[in-house]
Amino acid sequence: MRVEIFCERVFVVAKFLVSGGRKLSGEVKVQGSKNSTLPILAATILCEDESVLFNCPKLSDVDASIRILRYLGCRATRSDSTLVVDTTDMKRSDIPHELMREMRSSIIFLGVLIARCGRAKLSLPGGCELGPRPIDLHLSALRQMGIEITEQHGELFCVATDGIKPSKIALSFPSVGATENIMLTAVKAKGTTIITNAAKEPEIEDLAEFLNRCGAKISGAGESTIVIEGVQKLYGCSHSIIPDRIVAATIMSAAAGTSSKVTLDGVIQNHLSAIVPVFEQAGCDISCKDGKLTIDAPYRLRSPKLIRTMPYPGFPTDAQAVVMAMTCKSSGLTVFVENIFESRYKHVDELNRLGANIKVEGKVAVVDGVRHLSGANVHSLDLRGAAALVVASLSAQGNTQISGINHLERGYDEFEVVLQSLGADVKRI
Repeated sequence: MRVEIFCERVFVVAKFLVSGGRKLSGEVKVQGSKNSTLPILAATILCEDESVLFNCPKLSDVDASIRILRYLGCRATRSDSTLVVDTTDMKRSDIPHELMREMRSSIIFLGVLIARCGRAKLSLPGGCELGPRPIDLHLSALRQMGIEITEQHGELFCVATDGIKPSKIALSFPSVGATENIMLTAVKAKGTTIITNAAKEPEIEDLAEFLNRCGAKISGAGESTIVIEGVQKLYGCSHSIIPDRIVAATIMSAAAGTSSKVTLDGVIQNHLSAIVPVFEQAGCDISCKDGKLTIDAPYRLRSPKLIRTMPYPGFPTDAQAVVMAMTCKSSGLTVFVENIFESRYKHVDELNRLGANIKVEGKVAVVDGVRHLSGANVHSLDLRGAAALVVASLSAQGNTQISGINHLERGYDEFEVVLQSLGADVKRI
């Protein structure tokens, strides 16, 4: 284990050691959604009050958001999965470079700073390198709402000189981040803002539910048209984060790849509507009742023939890597078409190192299932790729050492502990 010091904080460079070939069994609780928690944390700034968030996962991205809140002058305290945020005494409207670079979704603070302070200064965000993910949609929408934006030397200077103006905004692509930023800005506009071709993800609905509990007037979240009627003031509230559908898909993939029977507690069935059919095509028996999903996998999986990533309610790009890992030992060919990000096959070379047979051509990846995977030393380059390597290593013969798990910790709350509770041999070293 190696210790590195950067920006006055200590990072422990750890690895996973996985001894594969074990069946999983038992029941686990699905953590709160990373992609809901981050925009809701930013939204607490709008309340100028105390908010209590339940089912809040312990993730490095959440920690990064908390550091931003504290820099701005807010207070945040955690007790297990409950996070209390008090933004009453927030004093700043800028976010320094080193905090913005920690995660891609830090751009979500742009709208809330403008809505509360009338101005914002921040640098361009960091995060996983998944190909071009321009924030042009965010900036174009904010400019339509009367925000003056200057870009200089990698920094954004934003001012709402005449206040936030309501607008009709048609997105050229249903971007989740842009939809969230518009919503967060528009709640304080003087009038009604309408978003067309809005993202429909469950995380959008969760953000809208939180804001409405705080006093906002948002309708249509989860549909292609969202209407936001501006209000003068928001108030803090208590809110429970929805379960993480991608973590659920990851645990399902781990169970399927190891021919296991596992129960997931705390799922919302319709959030998995595009994911469950893929597992059923692979021969898994899936039942869902009262917030619990049980997956019972066959000895060898069949190959789902075609999986295309699409905006919600289509198959999620975030689940592509873990499902690909599951199909590595299936019988036959599975074709993946990645329609969201250009560079989302970085896990393929490492899966092939474990013995998989995957070929990539542009946005298409073809998996030819093999009988066996074998342990090896592999390295993860992004969040979902790290999860895919864990899934594959659980079904591989022998030991697999996975480095780069700092990526995994951006989205998975003590994932090795979750897997250990199901009988997996996973050690953090």
